[in-house]
Amino acid sequence: MAGTTRNDQHSPQARIAEMRRAEKARERRNRTIAITAAVAVVAGLVGFGAWVLIDQKNKEKADAAALEAARTAPIAQEQTWEAKSLGRNHVETPVTYPMNPPVGGDHSPRWMNCNGDVYHEPVPQVNAVHSLEHGAVWVTYNDKAPQAEVDKLAETVAKTPYSLMSPVKEQSGAIVLSAWGKQVAVDSASDPRVKQFFTKYVQGPQTPEPGAACTNGLAGK
Repeated sequence: MAGTTRNDQHSPQARIAEMRRAEKARERRNRTIAITAAVAVVAGLVGFGAWVLIDQKNKEKADAAALEAARTAPIAQEQTWEAKSLGRNHVETPVTYPMNPPVGGDHSPRWMNCNGDVYHEPVPQVNAVHSLEHGAVWVTYNDKAPQAEVDKLAETVAKTPYSLMSPVKEQSGAIVLSAWGKQVAVDSASDPRVKQFFTKYVQGPQTPEPGAACTNGLAGK
């Protein structure tokens, strides 16, 4: 009987059975490894996704806080005129403004197009003032402004709805930014007050007619 048992253990059928058991054991191990790896990958992706989401939310909060700070912080050397002191009548006659460029007052019934429009020739002030009434920022410059700075400002205006740009020879500052009742002079396009002025006053709280059109008005050159 003992001899028969030894022969059975080394028979082809026994070896095949043993190989099948070993193969099944390997398959179980491989499945366990694959499942463990998949779980680890999923856990890693979930963790990474959560981190990205949290990081994105933190950035959004920081950006919102920076934007709010820019909107509420005073702008250095900014001049302000009381809104109630600025006329808002539509007139067809010439208007003499007490400041140059003007920041408000009676004006033409027709506004200058101010959908990021860059004009290379002077525009009628009575039309530009109407654009300010609609919430536009008007960037002006004279011969003292370096061409490189003018070009940088033109790029900013061109991508900013509710803004326009034109030369004003008689203004005292090289570069002036105007909104309704607000104005500041700067020397360069990189002055941080430029970005702050746009952030604060493009369709800002000073706007007498927020949301009014900046297209289908008067076009210049």
